[in-house]
Amino acid sequence: MSTDHRNKTISVNLDKFTSHFKIIDDPRINAHHRLHSLEDRLLLTILAALCGADTGKEVDSVDHAKHDWLKIFLELRNGIPSHDTLGRVFSLIDPEAFQSTFLSGVNSLTNVQGEFLAIDGKTAHRA
Repeated sequence: MSTDHRNKTISVNLDKFTSHFKIIDDPRINAHHRLHSLEDRLLLTILAALCGADTGKEVDSVDHAKHDWLKIFLELRNGIPSHDTLGRVFSLIDPEAFQSTFLSGVNSLTNVQGEFLAIDGKTAHRA
């Protein structure tokens, strides 16, 4: 598979996945202070977590290390948001809404319904 075809496939799947986040209310009050889209912020954190990031600073490090690759798929019109910015957004959004949209996004990509098997070990360690 060519790189262009693979990037297009990733982009289509990411769009499909992040479209589920549109139902989450954006907690930021002032629209002109929104330098980064909510969907990009959520996806940056999810992708970094999939790469093993556990803290805000680790998310920041992964996102900056992968910036060139990420900007192929994400708007990132103002670069990578800081870990403080990402943390603020996650502290303000409704966790149940995020969980629901995350699961529906995963289901849209996998066509799997029902229970999931944890593959990262966090469930086994009560994280």
